[in-house]
Amino acid sequence: MKKNIQLLDCTLRDGAYIVNSDFGENLIKGLLKRLYASRTDIIECGWLKNTPHQTGSSFFHVPDEVLAYLPEEDKADRSLCAMIDWDRYDLTFLPPCNPKSIDSIRVVFPHGKAREALELARQITGQGYRLFLQAANTLSYSDEELTELAKLVNDSDAEALSIVDTFGAMYPTDLNRIFKILDNALEPDIKLGFHSHNNQQLSFALSMQFAEYETQRGLVIDASLCGMGRGAGNATTELVASYLNRSFKLNYDMNEILDAIDTYIEPLKCNYSWGYSTPYFIAGTYCCHVNNIAYLLNNHRTLSKDMRLIIESLSPESRLKYDYDNLEEKFVSYSNKVIDDEAARREIKELLSGRTLLLLAPGRTLTGCQEQIKKFIKDEDPLVIGINSLPENYLCDCLFFSKPLRYQYALEKDRIAFLELPKILTSNVKAEGDISELVVNYNLLVKLGWTYFDDSMIMFLRLLEKIGVHEVFLAGFDGFPTDENFAYADPFLQGNLDREKRLSLNKDISSMLKDIIESTEGKFKINFLTPSVYTQLFNTGTL
Repeated sequence: MKKNIQLLDCTLRDGAYIVNSDFGENLIKGLLKRLYASRTDIIECGWLKNTPHQTGSSFFHVPDEVLAYLPEEDKADRSLCAMIDWDRYDLTFLPPCNPKSIDSIRVVFPHGKAREALELARQITGQGYRLFLQAANTLSYSDEELTELAKLVNDSDAEALSIVDTFGAMYPTDLNRIFKILDNALEPDIKLGFHSHNNQQLSFALSMQFAEYETQRGLVIDASLCGMGRGAGNATTELVASYLNRSFKLNYDMNEILDAIDTYIEPLKCNYSWGYSTPYFIAGTYCCHVNNIAYLLNNHRTLSKDMRLIIESLSPESRLKYDYDNLEEKFVSYSNKVIDDEAARREIKELLSGRTLLLLAPGRTLTGCQEQIKKFIKDEDPLVIGINSLPENYLCDCLFFSKPLRYQYALEKDRIAFLELPKILTSNVKAEGDISELVVNYNLLVKLGWTYFDDSMIMFLRLLEKIGVHEVFLAGFDGFPTDENFAYADPFLQGNLDREKRLSLNKDISSMLKDIIESTEGKFKINFLTPSVYTQLFNTGTL
């Protein structure tokens, strides 16, 4: 059965969040060529921005800048579109429509801003462009608001209005409610679109449900290759196209789509990640902006359980936006289980007193420089302390943990060795320790002002400084390599950090090391036994 359904591929627009729009000239050209050949109905080429276009970016200043990337063949019945945020593009830059270039503009607007967006929309259609409207977070609209939205759209020249599941929070009953109201209230010649996010693994299922609705109006389904998009990503173009071919006798060329994936999208996965994950499931559950999740995940590597409780502590209104200062306060407040740690600090001081201290961070040099480290241990007989890990091939005298996940992993990795060792914990790991555990206040050891302020080694160095230690030796505190993502001796500790985050981590940790030295007026000496990014940055073997 044939239906009036169109497939819109938004890889170059939604995927721009993943690569900061920097796809590269060859990728944009190749992807557009493949999407042309696949007979995809609408191809979203990227965003329109106020800033000048940079070659290889899917951020364009004016629509005709896309002409440099288009295939030579005529685009036939395909449409090229670009998106603008309702209040972030100056329409005085928008020239009259060139039919050979971008011919349609999608305007995305938040809940409560439909009237303002439609004022802009009239300027767009006045320049000859087809107009598509994107009602962000459509789930937040009441029945009455959906009806009012439809009336406003009916009075515009919009070709389509899209339902947008901004937070990936919709269930089938939600989509049913919204579709029914809009389908009844919109003029029959206005298409309905659906843009989903895959936070709850429902993007494809909801897209199929949307396609199956009995309606005489045209439908538009958004998807991206491999679901590429911010956070949990989108419905996948390859799945949606295959389903539409099979169920509605449409004619998308799957070979071209699969070639586009193999040639252009798969290589991106080596350096970037997107798609369903437990943290983004939490975002969907709480209708929470994906940036809040990314902040907790990237800056603090927060446990999913803790992330859920932190997001739950935000007001429903706060979840919809991203106020990083507020989120930071919530994180610190949640982590800071205040305890009386005076006795614990005395015991720690006694435990460490009079000993040379060797701190073992979990970097790869624990393996590569093992002979050198063990010689130091033999010659100096230091007290060996594992930082946020239980190092293999070393006999530790004590362990320090400031991350609950690392504590749990070490326990499960070698339960017998773990339980035998005394441990120092921060109060976010446990408010009350077992018989061999000494717990100190989390907020005693953190200092705000850096993005990655809760680095475990930095926290332990602050503890040592506070109890009067004047010198320490470090091994395995390598820093994060900028040319690869493998930083740890134990591969199970490896996170997926892109190059920019690794650079930011190195910069923050270097700055915090410098702050510790300066705050003690140089009386706290830090010695590196193994190669480290931080010694390179300071051009010295000690800080």
